[in-house]
Amino acid sequence: MDFSKIADAFNPILAQLDHYYLNEIPGLENPTSEVLARWIWNKLYPRLAELSIIEIRETCTSGCVYNGS
Repeated sequence: MDFSKIADAFNPILAQLDHYYLNEIPGLENPTSEVLARWIWNKLYPRLAELSIIEIRETCTSGCVYNGS
């Protein structure tokens, strides 16, 4: 998949998150990486049916992967 297609689909979602308190965004009141991955999936998957995983990295050694299940 072309990265520009991913960016076009993700940029409106990023605009909802960037420079905001995540726990003030509806659905992210408890913004763990797992909750954030599922929240992003639910927003992004309708725009990118080819989506297979969302990976959230908190640090270089911790994070999560969500595959829609």
